[in-house]
Amino acid sequence: MNPVIFTIFDIPIKWYSILILIGIIIGIILIMHEAKKFKLDKEKIFNICFYAILFGIIGARLYYVLFNISYYRYNLIEIFEIWNGGLAIHGGLIAGAITVYVYTKDYKIDFMRFLDIVVPSVILAQAIGRWGNFFNSEAHGFATTITELQRLHIPNFIIQGMHIGGVYYLPTFYFESLWCLLGFIVLLIIRRLKYVKVGTTTAVYLMWYSFGRFFIEAWRTDSLMFGGFKIAQIVSVLLFVASIVYIIYIYNKGKYSNLYNDINKGRVN
Repeated sequence: MNPVIFTIFDIPIKWYSILILIGIIIGIILIMHEAKKFKLDKEKIFNICFYAILFGIIGARLYYVLFNISYYRYNLIEIFEIWNGGLAIHGGLIAGAITVYVYTKDYKIDFMRFLDIVVPSVILAQAIGRWGNFFNSEAHGFATTITELQRLHIPNFIIQGMHIGGVYYLPTFYFESLWCLLGFIVLLIIRRLKYVKVGTTTAVYLMWYSFGRFFIEAWRTDSLMFGGFKIAQIVSVLLFVASIVYIIYIYNKGKYSNLYNDINKGRVN
């Protein structure tokens, strides 16, 4: 696949960057729409989103670079070339969550409720952004055959795009994109439930993504490693378990306490 969509003054504009931008724009629109229900200040919401995205991208890159330090220590300039790929979602989530915490505390907005507003946009952006991996010919799985790919009912253009260097590869980016898209729908449904508590949507997001990522990561050939283990799988297990514990904790409280859809609780003090 050609990773370049077009050029401007001899500067290549890559699909990877464009798809991330599309995911961000759609995500912010959805966040603004949901935040309006709680009468949250638009300017403050935009500020939180802007800085969370900015530091999220930085965090995603640093996370990736740190676990590939043996390469980047000799190729320092490439650390800044994020348009060539190399963003780790877990690093982005950590940095983004810290940024959101700082700004919601300053703006006196409920941190967990705001995360519930945000996470459906995050998982949708992930679904869109994964296609950047397709055009960069990265984040694929092990070598396979065209017959096996056809048996899985994978669209032909994806099969051909996964024909790299004369070898067919499993399109793990495609599986993760579909998983995230389905997760987006699930989160929207959960968030509309009458008695759903604040923090539930965020916890389900972490459980949903972690569950899928754990198994998809097993097929990938370009995983970040630590001590012979795949980092993404380790983090996925930790987040999945922590989310279950958190859900048990919040639902041990009263049935009607701290409900997400109580619109009077999400406003700025």
